[in-house]
This record gives sequence, C-alpha cells and structure tokens, in this order.
Amino acid sequence: MAELLSNRVLIAGLAAWLAAQSIKIATDLRRTGRINFRFLASSGGMPSAHAALVTALATVIGRQLGFGSPLFAVSAVFASVVMYDAAGVRQAASIQARILNRMLDELFTQHAFDERRLRELLGHTPVEVFAGALLGIAIGIVFSL
Repeated sequence: MAELLSNRVLIAGLAAWLAAQSIKIATDLRRTGRINFRFLASSGGMPSAHAALVTALATVIGRQLGFGSPLFAVSAVFASVVMYDAAGVRQAASIQARILNRMLDELFTQHAFDERRLRELLGHTPVEVFAGALLGIAIGIVFSL
C-alpha cells in the first residue's frame, strides 16, 4: 500500500482529476450559491477532468523517464485518444442527446411519457479539453519536481 501511495504518476493523475472536478464545484457554487458534490462524479464541463488526468500522467512519466521513453509514448498516445474521445465522440453524443430530448419534449407534450431523458452533458468542447490539458500539465510538472 505504501508503494501505491508513493507513486507520483498515480498521485499526479488523481490530483489533476480532483482539481478539475473541484473547479467545477467552485464554479457552480459561485453561480448557484450551493455546493453540488455531483460534479465529483460527473463528466463534461470546464475544465475537462479527463484531459487533466491523462496529461498529468503523461507529463510526470515524461519528466521522470524522459520524453523519448516508450512509456511516455504510450501515455501520450493514450492521452491523445482520451482527449479526442472527450471532445469528439462524446461531444457528438451530447449534441444528439440534446436534440433527441427536444424531440421528445415536442412530440410528447400532450401525452404521458415517463421514460428517462438522455444525459446531455457527456463530452467536452475543445476549449474545455484544452483547459483540462493545461491544468494536467501544470500539476504534472509540480508532482515531478
């Protein structure tokens, strides 16, 4: 257990994720005046916790093992896939969910329809991913000092 808790790569990734989710909580608190802990387990929003986590991992690995190491290459490719998915595929699913929910609202306004609505906040905009990536890189640098 001590070895796991001393793993700087893991701790940096988790810290970046927690920082991104905490920013979402703080932003919502400022907007609504209430603390909403659901942001700790939610996806979507500013900044991307997915991007923060994977870029923190890649940054610490690169700084510890060298940016030419095979493990950094794997982590950089992994980070790229995760960020592409967050801003591309899952963002498209969010847009589709929003459109389908609107269609359901329009079609079933006069009829009882108690099916659950589709979740609309799944992905990230490119700006949210970029902000998360910058946060992850900064946290990765701090954890690799």
